[in-house]
Amino acid sequence: MSTTAATRERAADTRARQPGHSRWGWLLSLLAWVLGILFILPVAWTVYVSFHQEVDAAVSPPDFLAPLTTDQYEKVFGSRARPALINSLMAAGFSTLFVIALAVPAAYATGVKPIRQARGVLQWILSTKFLPLIAALVPVYVVFQRLGLLDNIWALVVFYTGMNLPIAIWMMHSFLKEIPKDIMSAAEVDGASLWRILTSIVLPLAMPGIAATGLICFILAWNEFMFALNLTATVAGTSSVYLVSFITSEGLFIAQLSAAALVVSIPVVIAGWVAQDKLVQGLSLGAVK
Repeated sequence: MSTTAATRERAADTRARQPGHSRWGWLLSLLAWVLGILFILPVAWTVYVSFHQEVDAAVSPPDFLAPLTTDQYEKVFGSRARPALINSLMAAGFSTLFVIALAVPAAYATGVKPIRQARGVLQWILSTKFLPLIAALVPVYVVFQRLGLLDNIWALVVFYTGMNLPIAIWMMHSFLKEIPKDIMSAAEVDGASLWRILTSIVLPLAMPGIAATGLICFILAWNEFMFALNLTATVAGTSSVYLVSFITSEGLFIAQLSAAALVVSIPVVIAGWVAQDKLVQGLSLGAVK
């Protein structure tokens, strides 16, 4: 009888707590919807403005009955958008490949098979991010000027590789530490070489982490503006520099800028969509033991 009474008492307590839980759940859902709308609203407004003429886009309050047009997209694709997009794809893409190629062995040497003073090496790598990037602008500019690499896309590739490498090493270090060492020990017992272990065991198991690290490095390189502005001119200008060209002494061409911003964001959206499954796995890797 005592067990039955205790069960009934717990059920009554559960029913008594349910209204409060449902109320909090409703409030959290409402908060999530509000935050989602706040995040989507600027993007929706950019899409709206991009399909209008400059005169209609600058009207305050906005005229929602103004005619729609695709003229801004035609102007964007008829200008320097394509070369800028190609330059950004080259700079972000090649630098990301180089970063991953360097970060995986470095993370293996500091996490899976730690070298001597591995912790000190990791701390030194992290300390390179303490210096603000703007403090390195003049030295980097002078170096590339003397090497004859100004307005050269490979200068950005080299710089972005160095810029993102510390972050990638730390991310891959945490990812590779989650790989069971028993698997690699068994492969060593079977006579597998270091290269075979890396290519056949480490890389497949670390692919979610590699995807997450690569996407983050790609986005950081794609969005970088300050060094792209100062190290390039007309030949190697990237998409972030291209967007600034719509802000002139004559004023702000907001409709063209909105259209160009949407076009420039498409490669990043596609990359995130393609890697979304691996990205979720990579970002959650190591969160639960």
